[in-house]
Amino acid sequence: QLQLVESGGGLVQPGESLRLSCVASGFALDYYAIGWFRQAPGKERQGVSCISSSGGSTKYADSVKGRFTISRDNAKNTAYLQMNDLKPEDTDVYYCAIQYYCSGPIHARGQGTQVIVSS
Repeated sequence: QLQLVESGGGLVQPGESLRLSCVASGFALDYYAIGWFRQAPGKERQGVSCISSSGGSTKYADSVKGRFTISRDNAKNTAYLQMNDLKPEDTDVYYCAIQYYCSGPIHARGQGTQVIVSS
């Protein structure tokens, strides 16, 4: 059964860091691009970052450029989102998703992990 499970969210203060993980099971992650998105209940979904299947190409939303870094370890069937210098406006539910290519439709997604940035 295809499954994506995120972890690593939590409550941090502004300026601190978190590392989100996305573990895939039931399929090989290396066939897909991986996107990280964020969406709070009642709000629009925002694409945060995406990495190609090989890891050779990455994309970031302007709001996170220079602060977030996406990576993947295909041997571990896992993707990561390193988030540094977190700001209150980064507060959201973050989830990972697989896409055939970055900016393409989502094929499957995880349940998400909550990130709260507050002093």
